[in-house]
Amino acid sequence: MSENASRDDTTVVHLVRHGEVHNPDGVLYGRRSGYHLSELGRQMAGRVAEHLEKRDVTHVVASPLERAQETAAPVAASHGLDLATDERLIEAANVFEGKTFGVGDGALRRPENWKHLTNPFTPSWGEPYIEQVVRMMGALDAARDAARGHEAVCVSHQLPIWIVRSFVERRRLWHDPRRRQCTLASLTSFTYRGDKIVSVAYSEPARDLVPAHLLAGARPVKGKSKAFGA
Repeated sequence: MSENASRDDTTVVHLVRHGEVHNPDGVLYGRRSGYHLSELGRQMAGRVAEHLEKRDVTHVVASPLERAQETAAPVAASHGLDLATDERLIEAANVFEGKTFGVGDGALRRPENWKHLTNPFTPSWGEPYIEQVVRMMGALDAARDAARGHEAVCVSHQLPIWIVRSFVERRRLWHDPRRRQCTLASLTSFTYRGDKIVSVAYSEPARDLVPAHLLAGARPVKGKSKAFGA
């Protein structure tokens, strides 16, 4: 196989988590509309666009939620591309959507919530992990096909990104949410050789902009939940 043929057979799909959201009430916003990037979140989106500016990006697609669309827009603009939408990139469904459910708010002590917390392996409080894998793999493969031999950018949300990465890297799908390596405005990049994923890389171009309590492994801070929906 020639060097050019080998290069043409390689495609990179970057799964990007959106930037910080304006959410002063601390609601777990999930799939709700009306939640936009904060000023800091817009800075994060700009940083991602700068990071990818010289990359061979030929396709940009995002979850239909505003925070994902607003994160993807600068990337698409910097490459002169139209921004596509893929419903499969949406946030995971969660029964606590619309409620406050953070560190120190007593949510886990409320009897009405207990019925939703019986099985962390599925999980019982939201969209099954395996269903997230199926839709996210479909979105990844579609982006790969749209950018064959080049690079694609897909903007999504923390949990679906972490779940599909865990699947590809052959880790169990149930996990401690505090240990997800998927901070705001991060890139989880899947390299395909033909139709097969051959490697996964992770980078944080906006790490210096991310509040310390939102970084992977950070100690939970009362009143500053990491679970507002990402």
